[in-house]
Amino acid sequence: MAGKITDPKIFTMKSSRNVFYLLFFHAALGLERIRWCTVSEQELSKCNDMSKAFGEAGILPTLQCTAGGSAANCTQMIKDDLADAVTLDGRSIYQAGRENGLKPVVGEVYDQDIGTSYYAVAVVKKSSNITINSLKGVRSCHTGINRTAGWDVPVGYLTDSGRLAAMGCDLPKAVSEYFNASCVPGANGVNYPKSLCELCIGNSAGEHKCERNSQEQYYDYSGAFRCLAEGSGEVAFVKHSTVPENTDGRSSFLWAQRLRSRNFQLLCRDGSRAEVSEWRTCHLARVPARAVVVRPDTDGTVVFHLLNQGQQRFNGVGAKFQMFDSAAYGAQNLLFRDSTTELVAITAQNYQAWLGDEYLHSMQALSCDPNTLPESLNWCVVSTEEIWKCGEMAVAFRKKNLKPEIQCISAKTKEECMEMIQKKESDAVVLGGADIYTAGKTYGLVPAAGESYSANDSSNAYYAVVLVKRNLSNAFTISDLKGKKSCHTGLGRNAGWNIPIGILIKRGIIKPRDCNIPQAVSEFFSASCVPSAEQDNYPSKLCQLCIGDESGNNKCSASSRERYYSYSGAFRCLAEDSGDVAFVKHSTVFENTDGNNTDSWAQNLKSSDFQLLCPNGARAEVTQFADCHLAQVPAQAIMVHPDINVFALYGLLDKAQVYFGNSSNGNGFKMFDSSTFQGKNLIFKDSAVEIVPLQEKRTYTEWLGSEYVESLEGMQIPQCSGAGNKITQYSFVAAVIPLLVLCQIQGLD
Repeated sequence: MAGKITDPKIFTMKSSRNVFYLLFFHAALGLERIRWCTVSEQELSKCNDMSKAFGEAGILPTLQCTAGGSAANCTQMIKDDLADAVTLDGRSIYQAGRENGLKPVVGEVYDQDIGTSYYAVAVVKKSSNITINSLKGVRSCHTGINRTAGWDVPVGYLTDSGRLAAMGCDLPKAVSEYFNASCVPGANGVNYPKSLCELCIGNSAGEHKCERNSQEQYYDYSGAFRCLAEGSGEVAFVKHSTVPENTDGRSSFLWAQRLRSRNFQLLCRDGSRAEVSEWRTCHLARVPARAVVVRPDTDGTVVFHLLNQGQQRFNGVGAKFQMFDSAAYGAQNLLFRDSTTELVAITAQNYQAWLGDEYLHSMQALSCDPNTLPESLNWCVVSTEEIWKCGEMAVAFRKKNLKPEIQCISAKTKEECMEMIQKKESDAVVLGGADIYTAGKTYGLVPAAGESYSANDSSNAYYAVVLVKRNLSNAFTISDLKGKKSCHTGLGRNAGWNIPIGILIKRGIIKPRDCNIPQAVSEFFSASCVPSAEQDNYPSKLCQLCIGDESGNNKCSASSRERYYSYSGAFRCLAEDSGDVAFVKHSTVFENTDGNNTDSWAQNLKSSDFQLLCPNGARAEVTQFADCHLAQVPAQAIMVHPDINVFALYGLLDKAQVYFGNSSNGNGFKMFDSSTFQGKNLIFKDSAVEIVPLQEKRTYTEWLGSEYVESLEGMQIPQCSGAGNKITQYSFVAAVIPLLVLCQIQGLD
């Protein structure tokens, strides 16, 4: 059995072919045998012959063969210490790594050009205008059901990127609804939608239609490409070599003889297209080669050493046993692929690294298994109104037979929801901004889906910006803010306080002493207007620029009676030259200039008279907010326990919004409207227009964005949250978080 290396110095020896060294090597390790698990009778027969050949050649340790019957059985046997090694393909490596903790240690190499992998691609005719973003509704050609390049990678990729949503993890049904018609050989069982076989043609007599073998003319790589070439389908999911192998006179098939590779193109993940020769940079995923997997406590170097000795002797003309040839056993790809040219040691012995991100993410999406889904999802809500709306949502979803069903769980606070989800007493909760940060950092929750807001609604997912007047004689930058007069929307508000002050603290520009943030701000700026900072013990300079109402009353109050309050107020503070800089959101300047605000103070203002200060020290035009901002305030997200299948949850919500997402849906319940329940922003924000997939934002930090996280961390000042809890009344935790939560509840930010 393979065991741990006891002396790493042994591996500095170079005489790997020396028999004396071999004997010493294995004696030092105390190894007796490596038990190889086989997945078929034919493979067991070849393995026994390999064991005999290795033994006669004096290759140690001894190779023993055991029957597993299937890849799944073999991985379980290895986990249970009934076997030591097996060769698996990508999908099985993923399952073996995720479920049994096995690791890949030796990989196959097929081609010197691309090494231990090939590429899964999407091919279209050059004359079409299809892109990866316009695949919905086209006709598709696949190599076969559950095959890597023809099904696993494209379906996994489309699911992972949110283009395809599968309610109840029913991927075949989702694919049938996504494409107009398909040929997926093998999808001819009673449980598959009929449209998956609609484009298939069978053999020349029209028989054996949609079978997963060569009787179906559209089966396998060349068949799927033929389906596209003959115009039956509009996209073919194949591997990178399929087009060159079947065009430009390289194929003997009649249907392929006139085909030219220049008439086809690849669909790239970024929405562009490329020539078929550019598969390295334009593909859906790099598919990993097969690999030998072992238990985590098995030293892979031992397994590689055994196989390396074998391939040096039994991989060439004249050798009585051939490791990479299965013809003698009446089969293909036994133990190793017949196309293998050599075996290589895998240095990063973890399955994620071997599979690569593209393929790994496809596999994670495919792992959405209907048989492992819970019957219901426990949704956490925090108010009487939310419970009311959640109950109506559960009933509405049930009437449309949406799965899994919704069960409503009540908690006192969002943080209690987070704790319940961490303990698996609940499953999901909708959170915003700082709560997403807490849920991820403190409770280990992950986003499953998010909200999207209308293009002309900037109240959500907006940019926090630093606004100044255009001034050629005094064009100061963000590095020159010290001593300037500042205008803020209000204490504890995102764009006006939390983000700018948090980032300035995090970057060491503002340096609080004794955790007193308001005092530090008052010492940094020469004067400010920070509505709501008129409280006892707050520095008076934070309200120095505020002007109150027309009578001079309510100065510095957090209400419209303070004329410099909120976004338009902070902008007015800048426009009237009370302040030098205003911290607002990106749309504020447009809403109050160029005739969009008819109040007397704003009537003659032009947006071109203002500029943005960028974090990199530059100035930019106000229209360039997407590239020049402090942070983007994130949309709300549905946060779940990492064990919840995010694709199943998104599949449910995506189907639900078909019925209940539109405000005039005619189905009674409205997901994005809280007026019926005497509230605002219940469960989802009322301004949301749809639930959107995660795409690349898989973690709480990716969802929030590094800039927003930086601002939150700046406000939390690590040294103020240590032992003893010595936090002053000015601290972020004591003063700002309640205000931030209040602002979110009231829909202010």
